[in-house]
Amino acid sequence: MDRLEEYIKKNRNSLDLHEPSPDVWDRIGKDLKSGRKPTKTWLSVAASVIVIIGISLFFYQLGRNSVGRTMASADGEMPARQQLKEAEAYYTSQINALYLEAQPMLTANPDLQAELNSDIAQIDSIYADLKKDLRDNIANQEVVEALIRNYTIKIRILEDMLTILKEDENNREKIKP
Repeated sequence: MDRLEEYIKKNRNSLDLHEPSPDVWDRIGKDLKSGRKPTKTWLSVAASVIVIIGISLFFYQLGRNSVGRTMASADGEMPARQQLKEAEAYYTSQINALYLEAQPMLTANPDLQAELNSDIAQIDSIYADLKKDLRDNIANQEVVEALIRNYTIKIRILEDMLTILKEDENNREKIKP
């Protein structure tokens, strides 16, 4: 047993003589009632942004590594590998930029954010299947085009959602006196 703990047990009665004044308890009660919702909201927004960026980077790196290994094994297909890497980097940066732009508006609409995350997850599963097909044959132009279509669909979804969110925000501002 710790010496401090022993001391507290032996001298408990003499330590419990003083109690805080009712004013202290009133201030504590007011602080608890007021809450700290803005801090909690900002923390949840920050956490969701970090998670989204982390997931995006994970899938980007995963795709980059798997495409790099597949393309490295294929002889004479350097231009196709380079083009695909550049396309992946471009579309990933576009998607991340759009998502970061929409993130503040999405936090005000959690249902919309959940729906967007669901749609993106479905598209990511299709992307994973396409990556498997790509391992089989890098020169297969149809697979590469499907990967690019997958990226453009993500971008289109994010752009449409961003447009809707901006229109909604503008309408709210017009309604305010």
